[in-house]
Amino acid sequence: MDVISSSFAVEFNPLASPAWNSLRRRHHHQRIPLSSASPRRSAVLCSALKSSPSLSVVDSDSSDSAARIGSLSQVAGVLGCQWGDEGKGKLVDILAQHFDVVARCQGGANAGHTIYNSEGKKFALHLVPSGILNEDTLCVIGNGVVVHLPGLFKEIDGLEANGVSCKGRILVSDRAHLLFDFHQEVDGLREAELAKSFIGTTRRGIGPCYSSKVIRNGIRVSDLRHMDTFPQKLDLLLSDAASRFQGFNYGPEMLREEVEKYKRFAERLEPYIADTVCVMNEFISQKKKVLVEGGQATMLDIDFGTYPFVTSSSPSAGGICSGLGIAPRVLGDLIGVVKAYTTRVGSGPFPTEILGQGGDLLRFAGQEFGTTTGRPRRCGWLDIVALKFCCQINGFSSLNLTKLDVLSDLAEIQLGVSYKLPDGTPVKSFPADLRLLEQLKVEYEVLPGWQTDISSARSYSDLPKAAQRYVERIEELVGIPIHYIGIGPGRDALIYK
Repeated sequence: MDVISSSFAVEFNPLASPAWNSLRRRHHHQRIPLSSASPRRSAVLCSALKSSPSLSVVDSDSSDSAARIGSLSQVAGVLGCQWGDEGKGKLVDILAQHFDVVARCQGGANAGHTIYNSEGKKFALHLVPSGILNEDTLCVIGNGVVVHLPGLFKEIDGLEANGVSCKGRILVSDRAHLLFDFHQEVDGLREAELAKSFIGTTRRGIGPCYSSKVIRNGIRVSDLRHMDTFPQKLDLLLSDAASRFQGFNYGPEMLREEVEKYKRFAERLEPYIADTVCVMNEFISQKKKVLVEGGQATMLDIDFGTYPFVTSSSPSAGGICSGLGIAPRVLGDLIGVVKAYTTRVGSGPFPTEILGQGGDLLRFAGQEFGTTTGRPRRCGWLDIVALKFCCQINGFSSLNLTKLDVLSDLAEIQLGVSYKLPDGTPVKSFPADLRLLEQLKVEYEVLPGWQTDISSARSYSDLPKAAQRYVERIEELVGIPIHYIGIGPGRDALIYK
């Protein structure tokens, strides 16, 4: 019996993976939420938080900041409010120090989350959850994620080479679908086929992999434990792609090479595989704290985004339950992450886009180039209509406003506060009809800029009055408090309001 077949003996015990067992020992003692700790213990914890170089709580009243983080619900989530690239990874990285688990529920390597460790070293993550820099945190890749194994192993190797231990700290759902190299090739062929109507995908194979999943010929992580039937399943998948795309060349040699490659991958992946649905629910029943990290954002949601210029999963609140196998009733606080302006990558509607030199200046000031692809992002003013739409769908309890510092050089800042048709008819919400979107006229509200560097601000009161007014006007228009304000890329560049 080979390694893969013998390892299948543990399949019926979903919690028997080496990674899960080591983490059970590590997390045996439950963390005490700051909000439920005694006054004396809270004072000690707040003092520790204030001096921690990795968390860098920067509000002048550190006890308020610590209490806010500690009072987050047992199961909380961080989701994007725009078209992605809002800076979710940084907030997840900071909050992860107060959670036992950080879990990805959807998407794949098309997500690019940039985070920095306490020494300022940059890490670009794509599949591994952003809690990985916190050594006591378990990172879960849920069943709703599509997993490209070469990319995952490359990411793990890079983390290990930079001193970040991944052993026993990452679990991959046995229900997650495998994304193969050919899915990426098909992604490019599909975009070429669409010509001028192309979606503008990352060409990471995400859409084709989800397509395989939905038409029910996909291959899941658990299939790696059955290498006797794996070749037949892969042959069916490759043959289907070859029949669909003339430019896709498939033959017996490709199948042999892929099967041999995945035999090796299967052996390496085995220690990471777990029934994460069972794992997540056991953690929840034990009152462990779980933080869900969304990939992409609500305006790219397959149902609620600017279809068809969207991703292939549900990066809104509903995707959390289906992507991790947890019940809606356990979800608590959801934090929406929104840039102080708006960006999007690829094609599709963008009502508040700034064309020409203005957009270029914002792009370079904010270094708006894709983490995953390096593509320049389209830039525009903050779209309040789209933001309110996202907030309605997700039910956010608070917001994280990021990259406020990027606006510092502007003499005036505009907010897109409402939509109207050419005849003056108001449009109350973000429309599904792309033709209607093309006709919209955005009404802007102009606010004064502050024209001073705010990157060294370490409390809300340190911000110029004009910057405070901008933050508070967004709160007024959206009706949701902004509790976190990003004024730079580092961990310390976060103001708690």
